[in-house]
Amino acid sequence: MELGISTFVETTPDVITGETMSHAERLREVVEEIVLADQVGLDVYGVGEHHRPDFAASSPAVVMAAAASLTSRIRLTSAVMILSSADPVRVYQDFATLDGLSDGRAEIMVGRGSFTESFPLFGCDLKDYETLFEEKLDLLMKLQQSERVSWEGRHRPAIHNLGIYPRPVQQPLPVWIASAGSPESAVRAGTLGLPFALAMIGPVRPLEFASHAKLYKEAAVRAGHDSSRLPIAAHAHGFIAADTRKAIEQFFPSTYARTNVRAVEKGLPPYHRKDYDEACSFDGALYVGDPERVADKIIHLRKHVGVTRFLLHVPHGTMPHAEVMEAIRLLGTEVAPRVREEVALWEKDNL
Repeated sequence: MELGISTFVETTPDVITGETMSHAERLREVVEEIVLADQVGLDVYGVGEHHRPDFAASSPAVVMAAAASLTSRIRLTSAVMILSSADPVRVYQDFATLDGLSDGRAEIMVGRGSFTESFPLFGCDLKDYETLFEEKLDLLMKLQQSERVSWEGRHRPAIHNLGIYPRPVQQPLPVWIASAGSPESAVRAGTLGLPFALAMIGPVRPLEFASHAKLYKEAAVRAGHDSSRLPIAAHAHGFIAADTRKAIEQFFPSTYARTNVRAVEKGLPPYHRKDYDEACSFDGALYVGDPERVADKIIHLRKHVGVTRFLLHVPHGTMPHAEVMEAIRLLGTEVAPRVREEVALWEKDNL
């Protein structure tokens, strides 16, 4: 069972002061967070790609490259790259470069993207949303499999027996498919035999994703893959403090503000405190509490959904850097050991 952190490198207005930190300041904070995550023994850190004023990481590989030489063991992944609007050749080269700088610790996690700002920015038409992803994933898989590539498609110029460099340390360079709950994505990942990540964000209860994990495994078996060797990751918002009540109160202001911004953007109903408190319950979507409570929720998820990696998304919106660092420290020093020990015992008896 792997545990780690994911972030969108948010730069939203501070809920108390109303001030917004610079992109540069938040980027430097994230590098500090990655270094701490490595020091406290976490397994993976993921950075998501966005192209908006309230997010600072339009280039996850560059952010993680800044941390690569400052860390020694933590795996560094996108969470996610919006492959539909990207050039797969450049994505592969960027992460092969990160793989070299980190001595074999890079991963690429790709998705179609729930934010669409990158499509007009890079000259992509939203009406091609599905075909862009399918075609570019096909090219990325070919880049993963061979040094020299020949390929043709509709949305990108053809490649005729060209070499792709630099070569990564890992052969192959890991590629994950991420989804916020699309059954089609689960089937696609399973059919291709790729690791699968579930973004457990929103009002859906985590255990409801068990059906997606089942679809994924069934598709993998039909395609001839050994499903027992295919990992499933979960990504969920959360926060850890020494006391559960303290964690709930510290995480609420930024979560409330950020969720209501997204509700307005998407035309959804307003988010209320009762929605938050329900999401903080044991069966809810937010992994908020003291180390014991958060560990128990992760263990429960492992047993009932089958995830083998858990990424705690923190912060959600802008939170004090010291509070975020303390949550990372607690995840690595108190939550992770408990989860690993109990999951190992459970797997010994049940797998």
